[in-house]
Amino acid sequence: MKKQMHSEPAHPWQDKRLTPDERARLVVTAMTEDEKFAWLSAPIAVPIPGRPPIPDGALGSAAFYPPIERLGIPGIQQSDASLGVVNPGGVREGDEATALPSSLLLGATFDTETARETGALLGRQARAQGFAVLLAGGANLVREATGGRNFEYVGEDPLLTGRLVGASVAAIQAEGVVSTVKHFSLNAQETGRVMADSRIEEAAHRESDLLAFQIAIEEGRPGSVMPGYNLVNGHYAGENAHLINGVLKGEWQFEGWVMSDWGATHSTEKAALAGLDVQSGADFDAEHYFGEPLRAAVREGRVPPERIDDMVHRQLRTLFRLGVIDNPPTPGGPIDLAAGRRIAQRAAERGLVLLKNEADTLPAAQGLDHILVIGRHADAGVLAGGGSSAVTPKGSLVEPSGFDRVWSDRVHHPSSPLEAIRAEAGAGRVDFLDGTDHDAAVAAAEGADLVVILAEEWRAEGLDLPGVGLPDGQEDLIEKVAAANPRTVVVIESGGAVSVPWASKVPAVIAAFYPGIGGAEAIAGVLFGRVNPSGRLPVTFPAHVGQLPRPEQWDPATTTSNPNQERIGEIFEVPYDIEGSDVGYRWFAREEHTPHYPFGWGLSYTTFAFSGLTVTADGADVRVRGVVTNTGTREGAAVPQVYVGRACQDGADFVPRLAAFDRVHLEAGQSRSVELCLEPRVLARWDDVDGAFHIAGGDYEVRIGAHALDEDGPTQTIKLATSLLH
Repeated sequence: MKKQMHSEPAHPWQDKRLTPDERARLVVTAMTEDEKFAWLSAPIAVPIPGRPPIPDGALGSAAFYPPIERLGIPGIQQSDASLGVVNPGGVREGDEATALPSSLLLGATFDTETARETGALLGRQARAQGFAVLLAGGANLVREATGGRNFEYVGEDPLLTGRLVGASVAAIQAEGVVSTVKHFSLNAQETGRVMADSRIEEAAHRESDLLAFQIAIEEGRPGSVMPGYNLVNGHYAGENAHLINGVLKGEWQFEGWVMSDWGATHSTEKAALAGLDVQSGADFDAEHYFGEPLRAAVREGRVPPERIDDMVHRQLRTLFRLGVIDNPPTPGGPIDLAAGRRIAQRAAERGLVLLKNEADTLPAAQGLDHILVIGRHADAGVLAGGGSSAVTPKGSLVEPSGFDRVWSDRVHHPSSPLEAIRAEAGAGRVDFLDGTDHDAAVAAAEGADLVVILAEEWRAEGLDLPGVGLPDGQEDLIEKVAAANPRTVVVIESGGAVSVPWASKVPAVIAAFYPGIGGAEAIAGVLFGRVNPSGRLPVTFPAHVGQLPRPEQWDPATTTSNPNQERIGEIFEVPYDIEGSDVGYRWFAREEHTPHYPFGWGLSYTTFAFSGLTVTADGADVRVRGVVTNTGTREGAAVPQVYVGRACQDGADFVPRLAAFDRVHLEAGQSRSVELCLEPRVLARWDDVDGAFHIAGGDYEVRIGAHALDEDGPTQTIKLATSLLH
């Protein structure tokens, strides 16, 4: 019997018995200065008129870092990917990817399993297209209801955001692709985003946005973190030493690398010493800071050479850990778009929120004689958000945005609500009007058995909205049509929360957000009962803009919102200490504002009950147990939400906040026992002196709620001991 021979690796770092840290250290030792600096900055890898051509080997995407062939290190291709693998401007001919629902709709699922399923799809499709790094993982909290990029974020609650982003990132990286978490931190508005200085006290920051990032990073272990365009307490996020070196790399022991957003680097020495590892999109910046200026800073002793090694080491260590170097992605792999569409549709079906259903108007009966569908683009597709996350599948309707200084088209994914409704409705007649002629819409609605209005509110990167109402006269259209036909249902396609002053005039309302490539089929499934809605609002729908912490919007004509554009005006402060850590529903509770629909709200075609509540505590380990029962007549998903509040006189009081949640699918009449472990940091306040979360001893009220303002659910008071969380 012949002895099996094993060939020695060509390079010592190819020995997989070594740790990722050891392998990275060996590579860095062998690299030349030029090889190191080639990985510290790069231009955007998309052809732009008037600019140099993209580097050889680049696929055409956000960035490309060249291979180091003599060392056996592959090139690294990076792609935007919040809602699917982006093909900017169709630069990669023939490349197509699944357009997923917006992150807000993912948030509405309250479901880590859906986050894992869609994250795994992202990772598989990225690898099949040759990408090693995805710019995914949006973990900012929705602080501004008018925010233009809210659709890329999960919601207004740090626990919901952290858990879902963490699950998504972990699933992406399980496919052998790096994911970022972004935009670190307090990147909550788009208008003036490159000029905005987000101001907040440390404790409030730790208990809100930083907590969302902390949970996401703990659970997802992202390979990279991307700071935002904004300043945080007087320093640009990408050169904020407290955030990067102090919190992220220091306290949280983050081992990956920190890359700037494209055009968000503003210095050489300050940024490098603060912890920024890579200058992304260097051609969008005022200077190639991490090119010759950084070399000079090293030569002159202003930046130690060990810092350069650390920048490269962090990248290599992560790439080894996730298998990218041993098994690099290559373009041309198979992508099953049909399977991807099914996953996207399933996610939308889990996330659609039934806001109102008076007199059991829905589900609508099949076989109605006459249905009228009204909506500007309801015949063509479902709306998508604009900007760097935009995925444009073949067959999409693409129109100019109509907004100055917004570099994004308005896209409708090829999933037609009109055709989906026709497929679900049965044999009856289904007519369509775009709704631009209100009188014609009213006349057509009068004789219909059911009217479905698809309302649209478009948002995009680089521009916030002037308010929270539906634009383009749609509110007037809804009221007129509802007056003509009381069987009018409204479906809202939006990039965030909207005010609904017309809701009392219609019997049923659905929040669809931006539902992705299978969105129309999901909407029709809910309308006609194939799908039992189970989504819950991840953001509060205010009654009016005056309820917001900052109701006045910044004038986009007086500032600059995007990199690589002329600077207008001065840096301005955004006072986030107005609400502090009480973001979204917590602000509404603290100020005793009554929203139209609260965080966590969502109806079903069945009913649920929670019984047998018990709460136990072992130090900071607090657990809730009970039984969830489907008390209705059809299957559905319950979403038990645990809210904890504290009222006392020692300064440790706080309004109720989400401390745990679950999603439980039950057949009609079925019961299931659940155990939920409360996130201890949600029960705590940040202590600046101790540099830790501190649970104050005393009584805490634990409540199972159907939403943030639900005071009718089972409640138990529990006494907790004083403790520090480390």
